[in-house]
Amino acid sequence: MEFGVPSPTFNILATLALLNIFIFIGGITMVISDVENKAIDLFTSQIVLSGLIVLINLPVYEGLFFRKDSGRIPNSVTYKSLIVSLVSYLPVDGAVEIWSWIGMFFAELWFSFYWFITQLVRWNPIYRYTFKDRLSQRYEKDLPGVDIFVCTADPEIEPPTMVINTVLSMMAYDYPPEKLSVYLSDDGGSDLTFYAMLEASRFSKHWLPFCKKLKIQPRSPEAYFRTALEPLDDPNKAKEWLFVKKLYMDMKFQIEATTKLGKVPEEIRKEHKGFREWNFISSRRDHQTILEIRVSSRLSNSPIILNVDCDMYSNNSYSVRDALCFFMDEEKGREIGYLQYPQAFENITKNDIYCNSLNIEMEVDFPGIDGNGGPLYIGSGCFHRREALCGRRYSNENKVEWKEVNDRKVKESAGVLEEVCRILASCTYEANTEWGKEMGLKYGCPVEDVITGLSVQCKGWRSMYFIPERKGFLGLAPTTLLQTLVQHKRWSEGDLQILITRHSPFLLGHKRIPLKLQLSYCIYLLWATSWFAVLYYLVVPPLCLLRGISLFPKLSSPWIQSFAYAIFANRAYGLVEFVWSGGTIQGWWNGQRIWVFKRTTSHLFGFFDAIRKLLGFSASTFVITTKVAEEDVSERYEKEKMEFGVSSPMFNILATLALLNMFSFVGGIKMLIMDVESKVLDLLALQIILCGLLVLINLPIYQGLFFRKDSGRMPTSVTYKSIIVSLLACSVALY
Repeated sequence: MEFGVPSPTFNILATLALLNIFIFIGGITMVISDVENKAIDLFTSQIVLSGLIVLINLPVYEGLFFRKDSGRIPNSVTYKSLIVSLVSYLPVDGAVEIWSWIGMFFAELWFSFYWFITQLVRWNPIYRYTFKDRLSQRYEKDLPGVDIFVCTADPEIEPPTMVINTVLSMMAYDYPPEKLSVYLSDDGGSDLTFYAMLEASRFSKHWLPFCKKLKIQPRSPEAYFRTALEPLDDPNKAKEWLFVKKLYMDMKFQIEATTKLGKVPEEIRKEHKGFREWNFISSRRDHQTILEIRVSSRLSNSPIILNVDCDMYSNNSYSVRDALCFFMDEEKGREIGYLQYPQAFENITKNDIYCNSLNIEMEVDFPGIDGNGGPLYIGSGCFHRREALCGRRYSNENKVEWKEVNDRKVKESAGVLEEVCRILASCTYEANTEWGKEMGLKYGCPVEDVITGLSVQCKGWRSMYFIPERKGFLGLAPTTLLQTLVQHKRWSEGDLQILITRHSPFLLGHKRIPLKLQLSYCIYLLWATSWFAVLYYLVVPPLCLLRGISLFPKLSSPWIQSFAYAIFANRAYGLVEFVWSGGTIQGWWNGQRIWVFKRTTSHLFGFFDAIRKLLGFSASTFVITTKVAEEDVSERYEKEKMEFGVSSPMFNILATLALLNMFSFVGGIKMLIMDVESKVLDLLALQIILCGLLVLINLPIYQGLFFRKDSGRMPTSVTYKSIIVSLLACSVALY
């Protein structure tokens, strides 16, 4: 049968066909579930009629869903007929009921679509292993140079002691020292950080030999001495151990004292000419180019680059050798643009109160994305091929002769090199160049790492993901709820910016990367768009419960089995997956709570900020997550008490939703108690259960609103506002 073009006639035919198949399926379901055989007596003729109409319309169904030729029914007709037939088949009456049900239907569609994307990502995971001994046997003399970049920006929220621990751990890699170059990129241009680096360079003369002699892990002094025990079995080793520890503690004390003072003493400034650069600045944000923040392309120019955040110290001294097992692979190594390590954190509480461990993303999602074409670049713990990061396209003719790469020498004199590097490090060097566009990290997006990785992949390079047995890098996760929500707001905002601009994987990646990889990006790029479905579920069902409007199947309906199975199977699978990834049952429950919190606050604000940016009403900003916390905040975090403490629009939303669901749950229980015929239980059971679950999820909110007395409680202003708004919403629903 030929269709081919849109037509009002086809709209009518398709709508009637779909309406009858929905009715026929509903009738068959009623007959199957009717134990008393009343339905078959009452509705046999109507079911038979609908069945005959379904048979008559078989060519229409083929044209709607199964045919691929040009004679099929156009997509526009399919969409219109689906919408009209579903609205016609609504299981409720009344304007409020109809619109509430339609909203629930589209929310369920969104959840189903996102579930499909998630399953696509997890369908084909890849887990990789390395053989470092073979690397040493084949290439030990030809190992390439590696440039390591440690990035910091503000000594107040990224303490210099933390920065130097990261730098020292990188310097101590089990790798030929003459082939390692470590650079500190300090965007804040802080003399305090420079002073800390000066002290660290002195301490490194003792620390690096100590690490290699005792073969210790990890090689961050702070992390090592916090957990290691003095080697009492060997007096000589014990003496050396105590000596190095004392050196470190003295250095740490000096740096922290200077940082607290806020300036470097004059006697120390005279020790190094580098401090002269701060004699001509008016603020930390207004500084000259500081040569000590080197530009590697004119100094070491190593073919492999590792970048890490200043809090991400090396936890595995063999990470460089692991990475080179991929880059130096004789068959596929030349194709690799970057190798991403998992992000892991050392300060996660036992039950991961803020769900910051990213276990599911790192242990499940990323291996799946790797199987679909290559992981995202996530900003830290990533090894890059220099030529890929600098904008070069992949070619099958790319062949790296590692020995020739290592023979490159810097020919300029020290004076010439100093001036050249000063120019390269200046803020004006990149003006009117391809840096930030086609070369290096991409600018203008809160998640510059993701967009940079996508650009590398679209130029033909492969990316890989590697989970070592011993974690490669350990960092610091946010220790308050607001920090967590703000961080996820930035991520979701930036991801949505990528999706709705020319940098979308569907535009930039069209015919450049596999479709399954384009879809895999959506698991994160669609974060910000998930707010509507989740917020709808948290607002409309409780309000409808107060009005006695049922939005879910009755307990007596056979459809309740489908709902129960979908809910139980999904949550049970998620629990097993979380525990398999190293979490606890309580940690999984905390994850469900943060899932709700993020989607109703972080993703909501991220969505609207991305739209404002697209329309030109605001500019992109980058908020650095603080790496320090007050002592009382740290104590509450370790005890897994949720931190509020300050006023925020995000807390207003969370508190209002929590109270709304509590009031509706109480109202639902009251209706159950007063209902002598048990109609309410049959009609509204699922909505009452939903509100009850949300009340359990929000228990820390209620504690912060009404019961806690410490400084981490919910501010009084938030309490008053949320009570007023939630009561007003309940009043409108009731009257």
